[in-house]
Amino acid sequence: MKRSEINRALKEMEAMCARQGFFLPPFCHITPQRWQELGHEYDEIRDCMLGWDITDYGKGDFDSFGFSLVTIRNGNRSMGERYPKVYAEKLLYIREGQYAPNHFHWFKTEDIINRGGGNVLIRVYNSLPDEEIDYRSDVTVHTDGRTYAVPAGTQVRLTPGESIHIQRRLYHDFSVEAGSGPVLLGEVSQCNDDRTDNRFNPPVGRFPVIEEDEPPYRLLCNEYPAAR
Repeated sequence: MKRSEINRALKEMEAMCARQGFFLPPFCHITPQRWQELGHEYDEIRDCMLGWDITDYGKGDFDSFGFSLVTIRNGNRSMGERYPKVYAEKLLYIREGQYAPNHFHWFKTEDIINRGGGNVLIRVYNSLPDEEIDYRSDVTVHTDGRTYAVPAGTQVRLTPGESIHIQRRLYHDFSVEAGSGPVLLGEVSQCNDDRTDNRFNPPVGRFPVIEEDEPPYRLLCNEYPAAR
């Protein structure tokens, strides 16, 4: 991705958060220049990968394959004594036409909540013992206290305020219902580790390769410099 494209996506998500009345924590507003000066008191942000996350999944087509995220809180399972949080919280922003690809998580379970805007469609499949997609068996779905079964590949529609619980090894993808407008999602989960806990099917990348065509507006969560 071009840095200019990432900068535009960050500003667009900031504007969506403001429209929905969701105030971001102070570290989301730290400039790249200020990051060069910060010491070890900010190690939790570095080690737990808090902050901004823009991805095109290595496809080079962000408008149709990718979306924007910000991690608000998180622990770190590999550094559990130092960071004992067992939970994480994210915001996700996805526009009409964008797609977040099919994947599951080995470790974390999560709730995906429509925080405002349009309607999100979350397609669900069970996984087989060999971790491939089960295209045949019905999926047990948990949405806001209701448990029911849907056919494999069903897109569960979430309007603002609605949520779905995603269990371990449950394949899911995201898109926006046409004509409903961009969506701000919340994610509440166990500790998040985007380096090791995503099983994409088919395989894709996770963090973008960046072409530096302009200075960064904000650093992404995998770009922080070491503490001074």
